[in-house]
Amino acid sequence: MNPSLTTPLPAPLPPGQLRVLAMDLEAQGVAHREDGKVVFIDGALPYEVVSAQIHRSKNSFDKGVVTEIHRESSQRVQPGCPHFGLHTGSCGGCKMQHLHAGAQVAVKQRVLEDNLAHIGKVKAGMVLRPIEGPAWGYRYRARLSVRFVRKKGTVLIGFHERKSHFVADMGQCPVLPPHVSAMLMPLRTLIGALDAVQLIPQIELAVGEAPADGSAGPTTALVLRHLQPLSPDDVARLQEFALQHPGVQWWLQAKGPEAIVRLSEPLDHTTAALAYALPQFDVRMPFRPTDFTQVNPHINRTLVARALALLAPTRQERVIDWFCGLGNFTLPLATLAGDVLGVEGAASLVQRAQDNYRENAERPERPTALASTRFVVRNLFEMTPQALVADGVAHKWLLDPPREGAYALVQALAALEQSPELRGNWRAPQRLVYVSCNPATLARDAGVLVEQAGYRCVSAGVVNMFPHTAHVESMAVFERD
Repeated sequence: MNPSLTTPLPAPLPPGQLRVLAMDLEAQGVAHREDGKVVFIDGALPYEVVSAQIHRSKNSFDKGVVTEIHRESSQRVQPGCPHFGLHTGSCGGCKMQHLHAGAQVAVKQRVLEDNLAHIGKVKAGMVLRPIEGPAWGYRYRARLSVRFVRKKGTVLIGFHERKSHFVADMGQCPVLPPHVSAMLMPLRTLIGALDAVQLIPQIELAVGEAPADGSAGPTTALVLRHLQPLSPDDVARLQEFALQHPGVQWWLQAKGPEAIVRLSEPLDHTTAALAYALPQFDVRMPFRPTDFTQVNPHINRTLVARALALLAPTRQERVIDWFCGLGNFTLPLATLAGDVLGVEGAASLVQRAQDNYRENAERPERPTALASTRFVVRNLFEMTPQALVADGVAHKWLLDPPREGAYALVQALAALEQSPELRGNWRAPQRLVYVSCNPATLARDAGVLVEQAGYRCVSAGVVNMFPHTAHVESMAVFERD
């Protein structure tokens, strides 16, 4: 072998120093001791040489936090939030602000590819270009914890501290929309003045997009979780806060998420209903504050457009949207396909999706009519081959499951592929687009589709829905001959 073509081994490191080789799903640097033991290091980045303080040691791995960086990564950046850090008391809402935003996407792409290879034994034929968007001010949904700290005589509102159940002392949050970040300190003052100050565990936030005509700004719904009924004085304080902050509407939650009620607004103060837009499809999606909608509306627009472009439905085709939710994909599909079926597990969600479809279909200014669309309730975690046949043949599928994935559904599909006597005249869809919020369950389901159901994974890529966090959203396309 030509010596000039060999790769020299890295020089041995001084005692106590570690060479970081990768980053895991918790945004920890991954290194190995000389004896091969794995070390996970908070705050360390790939290709750095660091020292670490170990705070947890097991037989097969250690965990620690970086104490000194001897060789710094070129992708290390100054965090954009003063509350980001590695020490106790730092906000734990973000884990990757010290890594350049572009490098964060590369790490997530590697996580997706590794999961597909190791869990599903699948390799995508093509890597899709990552979907990226604003790195700051993107988080239109959040659940903020509230704590009255008696010793300090103050109220804290925000995310939890790193690896702690305590609430971080946040004065601002640059991943929230700027107007919401500016509201954090006034909210702390407001909650501190309530009679129920010790009975408020959380505030859930949902921001609706501003109307396209510019008639108003964004609507900001604040869902106040309260453990006892509010006094008339507290209600008046909430209403006064809404008057001082245009676009704010209060919702009260005494029990579960379905039990929320909107607080009556003060005189001379009205806010628009919560909604987001998918302008490429001329679709407007109303929602309630506790409904599941994507955290990042900027990315969601591109996500929907990319998914439907990859699915490529036509007016001659029938499409099934599994785990349809409020209709985030179903309604845009109805502008492209000939017939659409939306399937969801909860009757309340199906009703909301039907309402959203009707509202969009009946708009007189629509340039084209929406395709025939219906919605049905199915327990998608107990799907059977017989139920799949009953829902009929579709040319194409779109799947957007929760973190648990769509294992029962793809297993039923595989069972039909392997049992001609079960499927009869039923035929599997020629193309599937799978949108995932968990690369591990996507990889598991991809293995079933490829190994048992006769599909090829033609492409896959990441969607950076949550910049600065270790959350990996992704999309994969499967086809069969």
